[in-house]
Amino acid sequence: MRHFDHLDEIVRKQLFHTQPGDFDLDSEIPVLAHALGATLYMPGTRPNLTAAIQRRAAAGVRSMVIDLEDAVEDSRVGEALDCAVDCVTELSETGVDAMIFIRVRTPEHIDELSTKLPPDAHALYGFVLPKFSPWTGQGFLDAAMDFDAAHDVRTLVMPVIETPEAIYRESRDGTLSGIRELLNRYRDNVLAVRFGATDLCGLFGIRRERDLTIYDVRVVADLISDTVNHLGRSGDDSSFVITAPVWEYFANHERLFRPQLRNTPFLEHDALSLRHRLITKDFDDLIRESVLDRANGLHGKTVIHPSHVPPVHALSVVSFEEYSDARGILESKTGAQASAYRDKMNEAGPHRHWAEQIMLRARVFGVASEETSFVDLLAALVSP
Repeated sequence: MRHFDHLDEIVRKQLFHTQPGDFDLDSEIPVLAHALGATLYMPGTRPNLTAAIQRRAAAGVRSMVIDLEDAVEDSRVGEALDCAVDCVTELSETGVDAMIFIRVRTPEHIDELSTKLPPDAHALYGFVLPKFSPWTGQGFLDAAMDFDAAHDVRTLVMPVIETPEAIYRESRDGTLSGIRELLNRYRDNVLAVRFGATDLCGLFGIRRERDLTIYDVRVVADLISDTVNHLGRSGDDSSFVITAPVWEYFANHERLFRPQLRNTPFLEHDALSLRHRLITKDFDDLIRESVLDRANGLHGKTVIHPSHVPPVHALSVVSFEEYSDARGILESKTGAQASAYRDKMNEAGPHRHWAEQIMLRARVFGVASEETSFVDLLAALVSP
């Protein structure tokens, strides 16, 4: 599968200097982790679940999670699990251009899914493991490895950091150290680490306003920072890809603060109507938070509405300037030199890991042509 295959070939040739590359379950973990992009969650009780997943895949979503946990009421968990089995079975027979995961509630759910799913359920890439901690994680990982052995396929996991022990100041470092030690023993199966921002905010009675980013909620922002410090050290043997928390708003509302998108870039590309649509749907705040995600060492993003996918994916495309800088850094052995764009210094030492991340992202999301701007990418991806 590839990102942006849903766009017309002529449009893709105009937008990209380097086209996005292929990836599948056999791809290396870093490639797959960066290919996640915007990961769309769907309740396991959703009517016509298989058709909905196929429709979203056809529209460019390349990673989806069938949710059996927070999105499903307790009395319907069994129904949701059976729906997930039917959906994965159908998708394995028909094929689907997306990585499919199931967010379970307990390790026993993985055991039950292993029993009910056919041996060749290749549409399922793995499991999202909720409430992950050093004390609960081993059970989830054991069940996932049993599934791996029973189905003779690499089973990937994405643990979710969202427990009180992780965010409470007095227990945080010990919890994150324990998670790092545990995950290090399963490196070939850990795709990425996720955050449960809604659960974390709920522990303090906080609900983030739509005019704010998650980085304005300091108690959660501190945990993000510490998690990157423990689990996201580039070049470290214990480094994992960490994905960004959910953006949970998608409806119009009365704005308290001014829009976050400058007028000029859209005016220059004759796209003021696009800017207006983005602002009225709060996408300017989503775009701002996505930029802050990457600035804080996170990749991709959890989303709960398909309209959130295009802005996240447009930002995931590597700009020609980023690509030019990264290539220059990796080709240089030592020292510093001015960027070809004459607007920054590129240093071979400090910027090398950044450049390697850029090349990984370029491999799966492509490199924009020199003439292509973020506005051009948005215009191609966001429906009128």
